[in-house]
Amino acid sequence: MCTGVNIYSVNEARGTYHHGDLRNALLRAGAELAESGGPDAVTIRAAARLAGVTPTAAYRHFADHAELLGAVRELAADRLAASMARYLKRMPPTDDPVAGALAWLRSTGRGYIHFALTEPGLFRTAFFTEAGEGHSVPPDRSGPFGMLADALDRLVEVGYLAAEDRPLAEFAAWSAVHGLSLLLIDGPLRSLPRREREAVIDRSLDVIEHGLATGR
Repeated sequence: MCTGVNIYSVNEARGTYHHGDLRNALLRAGAELAESGGPDAVTIRAAARLAGVTPTAAYRHFADHAELLGAVRELAADRLAASMARYLKRMPPTDDPVAGALAWLRSTGRGYIHFALTEPGLFRTAFFTEAGEGHSVPPDRSGPFGMLADALDRLVEVGYLAAEDRPLAEFAAWSAVHGLSLLLIDGPLRSLPRREREAVIDRSLDVIEHGLATGR
């Protein structure tokens, strides 16, 4: 997403500003804006101001607001996937393949919900679509959606989820976890005490798990 390195300088009222990698600096600034204010806070001017350069300099790296927001969305999705991966690394070892596959599914869901709770601005930005943006893009199978799909494939491999029930099951599971995340950060569940919130998360994951038990 941000592989180029640009050696670059611009003259501002403060004097001459030297920046070694302006595109990445602007992207980091955009992510910081998203963290604090969600997708509506991500603008070229605000990112340029935060990076310490002029909007003219920023426009040499991002053609417009939509291009910067798109790059920030990709970064937000990457951080969501990283949160899910961290939860997967915490899984305790087990010799039971079914228990292991179910733990994989729950860890994936918990990592997803944890990111929404701890980084709500980035979470909102990862899934933001502007009006008139055009046709929707299918979920990226290499990102968070793909990690969920892999978890369901594991359930089929161990016989917990029947193969004939596998098609499109990821959309049902995703809807449940994503919907709960939104209820917890923007909806009527946002004021739940921590203990009750954790109980709701556990119960929701239980329901998803039981609903997928169609195998042998």
